[in-house]
Amino acid sequence: MMSLAISAMGVATSYWQIVGLALLSGVGNSVFHPCDYAILSGSVARERLGRSFAFHTFTGNLGWAAAPPVTAGLMLLLGWRGALIVLGLAGIPVATAVLWQSRILIDQARPPRAHPHTAGARLLLSRSVMMFFAFFMISAMAGAGIQSWLITVLHQVQGLAIEAASSALTGYMVGMIAGVLLGGWFADRTERHLPFVVILASCAAALLLLVGVVSLAELPASTMLFAAGLTTGASRTPRDVMLKDAAPPGQIGKVFGFVSSGMSLGGAIVPVPYGIIIDAGRPDLVLVVVAALLLLSLLCAGGARVGFRRAAVPAAAD
Repeated sequence: MMSLAISAMGVATSYWQIVGLALLSGVGNSVFHPCDYAILSGSVARERLGRSFAFHTFTGNLGWAAAPPVTAGLMLLLGWRGALIVLGLAGIPVATAVLWQSRILIDQARPPRAHPHTAGARLLLSRSVMMFFAFFMISAMAGAGIQSWLITVLHQVQGLAIEAASSALTGYMVGMIAGVLLGGWFADRTERHLPFVVILASCAAALLLLVGVVSLAELPASTMLFAAGLTTGASRTPRDVMLKDAAPPGQIGKVFGFVSSGMSLGGAIVPVPYGIIIDAGRPDLVLVVVAALLLLSLLCAGGARVGFRRAAVPAAAD
């Protein structure tokens, strides 16, 4: 559905046709994130699950990074209509490969009879899942501030040229992509995921705060941002494994889907408030707010972990 909708945009004759096709494409895309972690959890051995999650995220980030230059190149060669048609059709062999290899994609194990406390809305509204929802949403709010406004902040606060500020943002993204693999390696070697996430996210917050309030030259600012991206990326996979461990058997897709909507919500609501801060003449506060949001998200992570442990005690007794 997603691929065909994107290709159909290339032959659309009105703006509203593109809007409708974009909605269809979004519906097609919406199933990926809840389904992928459920399938990975059922298909990959527990001792390799962290690296599996990490590589999955890593390749997805590579796709996001490759999309702008690939799309721009196709537009130069084929025009925007031809680019959309080709990009959409590129999804067809992917869908075919998934069907062809479906025998190795095992769904998550389901218990013979679901525990009443794991059913539907009651599970999603439990303290643990709601705190994970808040954790992911607030983390996305912080990330959206960096991706949307870092270039503007570096240009106005640190006086960096637009080109240098763009390179610094690229360095942050490269660090984050590399950090994902590091986090996956660590997640497979310990069960102490929360302390690892807390330490790394706190380091990222401190580095971003320094970039926001201390006058820095291009090289120190870029180095700190690369390190902030590295620590942020390394915290991603342990965070995902924490959520997977908190989900009851047979409910991983439901939990990941609900929490993922928190990420989308967080990323959607904050660009305008950040823009208001900049328009008010205080671009120096943007990274301060980002750092504060990262630290606030850690409180939610701790609350989610506590809620998960409390819920596990009666379940173990049963």
